[in-house]
This record gives sequence, structure tokens and C-alpha cells, in this order.
Amino acid sequence: MMGNNFSKASSSAQDRNFDSASPQSEPFGWSEGQGDDWSFREFLGILQRRAFVVMGVASLVMTNSVISLMNQKTEYESNFRLLVEPVNDDSKALDIVKDQNTTKSSLDYESQIQVLKSPELVQDIIKHLQNLYPEINYTALVNSLTITRLGETKIITVSYRNQNREKVTIVTKQIADDYLKYSLEKRQTKLSQGKSFVDEQLPLIQQRVDRIQKNLQLFRQKYDFIDPETQTQQINNQVNILSQQRLGINQQLAQARDNLANLQGQNGELAALNDDARYQQLIVRVRQLEAQIAEDSSRFQADNPSIQALKDKRDNLLPLLRQEAQRSINIKVATAATQLQVLEVQNGELAKAEQKLEQKRKQLPDLTRQYTEMQRGLQVATESLNRFLATRENLQIQIAQTELPWQLIQLPSTPKSTGSLDAKPSLLMGLLGSVALGIGIAVLIEKLDNTYHTAIELKERIKLPLLGTIPFEKQLQSEQNRLIKQKAPPVGKPPNLLRQGIPDLAVVPHQDYNSYSVKFVEALRVLYTNIQFLSSDRSVRSVVISSAISGDGKSTVAFNLAQIAATMGLRVLLVDADMRQPQIHTLSNLNNLWGLSNLISTNLPLNDVIRQIPSIRQLSVITSGPIPPDPTKLLSSAKMKLLMEEFHNSFDLVIYDAPQLVGLADASLLIPHTNGILLVVRMDKTDSSVLKRALDNLKLSRMNVLGVIGNAQKSN
Repeated sequence: MMGNNFSKASSSAQDRNFDSASPQSEPFGWSEGQGDDWSFREFLGILQRRAFVVMGVASLVMTNSVISLMNQKTEYESNFRLLVEPVNDDSKALDIVKDQNTTKSSLDYESQIQVLKSPELVQDIIKHLQNLYPEINYTALVNSLTITRLGETKIITVSYRNQNREKVTIVTKQIADDYLKYSLEKRQTKLSQGKSFVDEQLPLIQQRVDRIQKNLQLFRQKYDFIDPETQTQQINNQVNILSQQRLGINQQLAQARDNLANLQGQNGELAALNDDARYQQLIVRVRQLEAQIAEDSSRFQADNPSIQALKDKRDNLLPLLRQEAQRSINIKVATAATQLQVLEVQNGELAKAEQKLEQKRKQLPDLTRQYTEMQRGLQVATESLNRFLATRENLQIQIAQTELPWQLIQLPSTPKSTGSLDAKPSLLMGLLGSVALGIGIAVLIEKLDNTYHTAIELKERIKLPLLGTIPFEKQLQSEQNRLIKQKAPPVGKPPNLLRQGIPDLAVVPHQDYNSYSVKFVEALRVLYTNIQFLSSDRSVRSVVISSAISGDGKSTVAFNLAQIAATMGLRVLLVDADMRQPQIHTLSNLNNLWGLSNLISTNLPLNDVIRQIPSIRQLSVITSGPIPPDPTKLLSSAKMKLLMEEFHNSFDLVIYDAPQLVGLADASLLIPHTNGILLVVRMDKTDSSVLKRALDNLKLSRMNVLGVIGNAQKSN
């Protein structure tokens, strides 16, 4: 009996799996090979997809440009120039005394310009002007005042702009007078004050440098912290090595657990007994005795002593045979359990070592941060000390030299109109700039978009067969929305009433493909044909259709592919194995009171759940049934495996609509018992990083990926 069961299971498994003959049985690759360079065609595709972004940004920028031009008013401007440093030979000699290797100016022009705009200086100018212009204030004056250095010269240009021409003349003259007065009265005083301030700060800065140097020395001695980058690299390398070792141990653990589970099952027991030489010898001896009994029975009567002796020998061997079988199985199970325990101990030790290194790595950034902060503080303090020393030297030289007042080398000019910009060039530049900005934002959005837009892009970035590209079908979307909005039938009726009503509910309406585009129907036929051509010696008999995330249209693809396959003459069974968010009953307009969950958890006959379609007699459907509390437990049960074998033997093609891959194990429980998985990727929606995670999980579990289906491809 055990031998017969094992033979049936092996035959069924060989019929169902054809991985050795399929190209996809080899480890598949993943590639995100999209570079930063785009071809002209791809660039046009981006502009087409982001046309609204480009148009919106361009319109907004152009509107602002037009409004700005319309609101532009004529302004007048006047300026004058000040020579703020001497240019005679004495100045040059003084520069040489300061630094023989430099001819740079001794004046910090950026700081001087800020002083000229400072409230202390500007307020004096405002007091002189408020008699004529009471409305003038600091903010208004500074915003209209422009002070710049004339190239690399020792000249400062001061400009004032206003819409009142007379006001421009008066204000500019007053500013020139006050700046000359400032140069005569304030400059010498500020130089002396600056030197006093520097003299006060130098001891404090020197103490700060000494203190930081001492703290840094103590820190190095305490933590032996000379090269933090090397220490960080060493710890990271050790963590990586431990992580790789743990990954290998985890893989061995998974293999050991599977081996132990197989040994505890019927098939594993048979495999263990087949490897036991003593058990096989006893089997051979029993079969020899049975053959001899059969031979003697043809010559002697049943009560012949010779025959009775042979039967006694056989009966004596049978207990020994059972004892040997039990002993062999116990030894195999004990060995597997011991190996599993050893691997678990190794895994625990690696985890402890990894935890210790992780604690060191967590402490290292804090020490590195402290070390870096002290180094930075020392650098800042040293630079500050050097600057103060250089400043004190410069101030001493400037005080020692003969101070010359600033010279007004260009009187305030007659106010001139700044003029309004020519509208045509401005609008043209605004148009070009707005379009360029719109394109730039569109390209930025595209770079941040982590989805797939075209079948070509999907094929290039995923090194898997692209079996088909399903176009976006508005009619199909409208029909699905209509079915989803329909009120679901009540679920609180007694079971006997529900079963009486099943024959009236078990009718799936024929899909009217005439209302869909030819492109959509042909895409489904091409997908079906490509699936059949995956293997040259065996046809695909059962597949799992899933996606990386929910909402990618896997149920729609499974439903329509099942109908196409049925119209091609195959006996097709569509099974809704998504017992979390089932959709097949909605797409097919079926009642979902009885389905796969009832079939697994109860003794409900299979014929009460399978629903035939009158219009497509070759297509049958099994809905998901009521949502159970633990779908994974049902899908991993032995009852589910038996049902899948029965489906495989009864139909030409079985399609399982499985839940999403990321975060759920449901699909991974079904794939090993089928020819493989078809992965649905929705254009403009599926996140490539999530898809990569799903493919990595499939690769780690050595699942057979038949190919990828691009869904909802919009026409370009």
C-alpha cells in the first residue's frame, strides 16, 4: 500500500512539474540597468507623459512674467564714486611692509560695504532728509541703495534709485556728503576700537585652543582612537562576514527542516526505506518466499508441510520487516533532528557574535562624532586665532600710516531713467525660460518616478521573459467598476438553504469580447500562445498568476486568460486562491458563499463548488469562498495539495489567482506544485523596488518564474 501511494504521487509530480525542461528553471537575474542617459525617443515619451506638468509650469511662469512687465514702472538712478584707499607710492611701500609676498588691498571691501549700509550710518542720512521727505525710512533707503566695488580697484560705486527724479538728486548728494564726513571722523576711531577689541579677544582664543588640544590628547589616550575610519571599516567588514555566515546557516536550517518534515511524511519514509540495505534484503527474502509458496502451491495441496513451513518463515519475517522499517525511520529522523539542533545552536552563536559587533558599531559613531567635533573645534579655534593675529597686525599698520580721507572722484550724476525692458525680447525669454523650467520639472518628476511606463522599459530592466503586454481597456475598466458597485449577496443564511440555491447561482456570464478593442483581445491571445511555447516538449498545465503588490490587475489577467484558453479548446479551471481580497467572483458575477475555503476546511464534494459556464463549456471556476481567519494555513494543508493534484489530472490548464507576493506567503505555497508563476506588472503603478524585492524572494526560494506580463499599457 505504501509503495502504491508513493508511485502515484511521484507520477503526478512528474506530470505537473517540468522545471528541468523549462528555460526558466535556471536562476533568473534581476537588473535595474536604466542609466541617466535617455534616447531622443524616450525623451519624447517623457514629454508626452508629463505634458500637463510642462504646460502648467510654463503657463504659470509666463503669467508671472506678463504681470511683472505690466506692473513695471519707470525709475531714475544717480550714482557717484569714492576712492577709499590711497594709490601713491607710500601705499605700495606700506603693503610691502605688511607682506612682501602680496599686493592685495588692506581694506575688507565686503565688510566696508556692510558698514555703509548699517543703521548707525544710514540713520544720520535719514535725519538730514526727513525735513524734505518725512516718509523716508531705513528699509526704503537701503532697498533702493546699491553699493559695489568697481572691479579690483580701490573705488566704491554708490547708486540710488527712485521713481521721483528730484528726490534721487537730493538723496544721492546727501549720501555722498555723509560718507565723506564718515571717512574724516569715524575711520580712525574705529581702527583704534578694533585693535582694542582684538587685543582683548586674543588671550581668550589662545586659551580656547590650548584647552581643545588638551582634551583631544586625553580623548586619544582614553579610547586609543587614532584612525576612526579604519576602525569603522574593520567592524563593518566583520559584521558583513557574520551576516553572510548567518545567511548560509539559515539556508541550511531551512533545508534541514524540510528534510525532517519529509522524513516524517509518507514519501520521506518510503525514501528512507529504499536506502536501507537490510530492509531491502528482508523485502527480497519475503518476496522469494512468496514466489516459492506460489510455485509449490501449483504442485501441492495447501496443507502440504512444505508449503506450511514456507508460510511460517514468511510470517516470521514480517514482524522483523516492520521492526527494521521502524528502526530505519527512527534513525533517519533522529539524525535529521540532531543536525537541525546543531544548526540552530550555530545560528544562535552567530547571532550573539553579531550582536556584540553591532554594539561596538553603535558606539563607534558616537566616538567618531566626538573626535570629529573636537578636531573641527580645534581647527575653527586655530583659524580664529590666526585671523585675529593677522587683523591686529593690519590694524597696527593702518593706524601707523597717515590717514587720508576718502575722495569723491565722480560727483553724483544727473538722474537717468533706467528705462523699461522691451516687451518682445522679455516675453520671448520668459517663454523659453518657462518651457525649459517645465521640461526640467517634468524630467525631475520622471527621475523620481519609480514605476515602469512602457513594455520596452520593463523588458530592458527585468531580465525575465516578457510574455505579453495587455493594453489598457476602458470598456473593461467600466465593466469591472459596475460589477464592484453591485450589492453583494447576504452571507448570513443557513448552510442548507445556500446549498439548495447553488445551482441557480453557478452560472458565469459569457464575456462579450466584441465590445473590447481588437488590440486587447489579440494581446490576450498572444499571451496565451507565448505561455504554451515556454517549453518545447511539455505544455504548461498549471500556473500561478500573482503580482508584487495589490492592484496590479492580476485577477483581471487571470480571468480573461482563462476565457481565452477555453475558447482555444482547452478544459480550463480558474481557481481563486486569493482568500484575502478575492476578485474572481466579482469579475465573473458569481456568488461567493461556497468556494475553495469550504472545499479545504470541510468535506464538501468537489462538484458542489466547481461552476460550469454554459456559454463556454470548457471553462470552470472555483471562487475563494468565505474569507478564513488564516488563509496561509489552508493553502499549506495536505488537503490543498491533494486538490491541486486532482485539478491537474482533471483539466488541461489550471490557473490559480494568488495574493500579492510582498508581505504574504500564500503564492509561494502554491508555486512548487505548479509549472511556475506568471508575474503581473502594472504600467505606471508597480514600484520597481517592490518588484525587485518580490523577485529576490522568489530567487531565494528557488521558485520557477515563467515570465512577466505587462498590464494596462496606455498607448503612446
